[in-house]
Formats: sequence, C-alpha cells, structure tokens
Amino acid sequence: MSQGSNFVDYVKICCRSGKGGAGSAHLHRDIRTSTGGPDGGDGGRGGHIILKGNSQFWTLLHLKYRKHIIAQDGQPGSSGTSSGKFGKDEILDVPLGTIAKDAETGEVLFEITEDGETKILTAGGRGGLGNWHFKTPTLQTPRFAQPGEAGKEEWMVLELKVLADVGLVGFPNAGKSTLLSVLSAAKPEIADYPFTTLVPNLGIVSYRGGKSFVMADIPGIIEGASKGKGLGYRFLRHIERNSVLLFMVPADTHRTIAEEYAILKAELQDYNPELMQKPHLLAITKSDMLDEELVAEMKKELPKNIPSIFISSVAQKGLTELKDMLWESINSEA
Repeated sequence: MSQGSNFVDYVKICCRSGKGGAGSAHLHRDIRTSTGGPDGGDGGRGGHIILKGNSQFWTLLHLKYRKHIIAQDGQPGSSGTSSGKFGKDEILDVPLGTIAKDAETGEVLFEITEDGETKILTAGGRGGLGNWHFKTPTLQTPRFAQPGEAGKEEWMVLELKVLADVGLVGFPNAGKSTLLSVLSAAKPEIADYPFTTLVPNLGIVSYRGGKSFVMADIPGIIEGASKGKGLGYRFLRHIERNSVLLFMVPADTHRTIAEEYAILKAELQDYNPELMQKPHLLAITKSDMLDEELVAEMKKELPKNIPSIFISSVAQKGLTELKDMLWESINSEA
C-alpha cells in the first residue's frame, strides 16, 4: 500500500436495493379456453447489495467515490405461472477485515474475514405472489395479485481493520517502517522525522521452509492517542485484528525501555482492554549502537513477563531470532 490518499479505511455509502416485481393477476386464455383459471406468475426478487471478501484488495479506495450503490428491480410475473426475473445483485469486493455498520445507529452488522465470503448488506424486496396462489374452492378466479415489496434505502459505513499476523506498535521513529522494509518487500516511506508513516503498511515476511506471515506497520502512537491525540486514535483499530503485537522501543529513547513500553501498553489498554489478551513481544531497536556490556546492563531493567530481543534492522542484527520468536508466538496463538 502506498502512502497518502491511496489507503482508504472508511467509506460511507448509500445502498438502495431493488424492489420486488409485482405478481401477475392473469387468467388463462387460449384458442380453446375462454374462461380459464388463474395462471399469473410470481414477481422476481429485487437485487441485493452484497459484500464479498477479496484477498487481493487492501483498501476501500475503489468505493471512495462510489457513494450510491443501486441494485436492479425484480421483474413482474407473467402468464402461465411464469415467475419474473430476479433483479441483478450488486456485489462489492472488499478487503478482508471489513466491518459493515448502520450509519445511523452505529450497530455492527457483520465482518468479512475470509476470501470469497459473501454477506447481504441490504436485502432486495420480495416479489409479489401471482393470483394462482389465491385460488380456493369458493374463489376460483381471483383477479388480484400481490405487489412487489419495496426495496430498502439506507446509509452504511464500511470500516477496514487491517488483518495481519503481526502488528508493529511503537512511538514515531521507533524503527517500525525500517524493520518492515528489511524483512519484506514492502517499501514504506522512511525518514528521520516523526509521523513519516501516515497509513498502515503491510508486508509478507518469508520464513523457513517456504512459510510466511503478514506484518503490519501501524502509524506511530503518541501518549494520549486513545483519547484522540495525534494520528494514533485513527489507526488504533487496525491493531485489533493482529494476532501478535510486537512492541518496538528504540535503544536511544529518552525514557527507560520499561517506561516507554508501559506507556504504549496503557494506550492500548485504554482503547480496548481485550488487546491485553494478545501475545506481546518486545524488540529493542537500533541496538547496533550498543556494546555487549551496555546490553547486559539494559537487560536487567527490561519489563518482566514479556519476551524481549535486541535487534538492528540496519545492521541485520537479531532479525533471524526475531522471526523465530514471532513464528512461535503466531502458531501458539493459533
């Protein structure tokens, strides 16, 4: 995913499903029959608006400027108990991790998590019944049929939460983008100023035996992000769909490593306490500037009860061991 406007994780769309076709009130007539019984067919169902998971999509960009989604109406029934044609469904491909919400109430309707998975976002109206359904011993020639059911028009919100095996969590300039660029083919923007990364970036990390896992670089969190400060609040939701969280703290932090980890952890907990149930790992980045004696001293002050490792993306230090730790954690979670 490229930086800027190409990454869209939120769209609001107006969905109008098709109305059902009217049932037919036809009475059978042919060259031999002048007073036949009812043979009106049913109307066709109106078209649904359907979401379909597509693993080739990573963003909702293709829906950003498509504000009105309109499905086709069903066709009316006809003679000979012939049913009308169903209205054509509108199928919207969306990336995995897309959540559908009612725009007015905020109610979560469903989530698309698998490739090829389909769910109806707005149902089409039912077709009306033809008059042959209403024939009785005392009403042998009903001259009425049901009208088609009206379609629905409603505003929906589609919200993307990035699905990844590993989510990188850290303050700006913690080295997240650099690590992703070294471990995968992703090319995130990298610079020596805060908030270089403005959108989540995904990369596929190769592992032994032809295996791989997906890593997501989440834009930098700042202290107070869970209360709406900085960019973090907008992107915290992307962390919810990561299986394992890799906390990244630079070795040259002006705080202690334990303090910085505690702040990051507190921001996630304030946003969603369930994130604390995910496996956590800690990577101390930019460790190529440390000698062995200093590393030994820093290890004594590392936070307890979390696996940790000293790495350097630039010097390729500790990256193989890091991948081993991540792979083990991903599979223990599975």
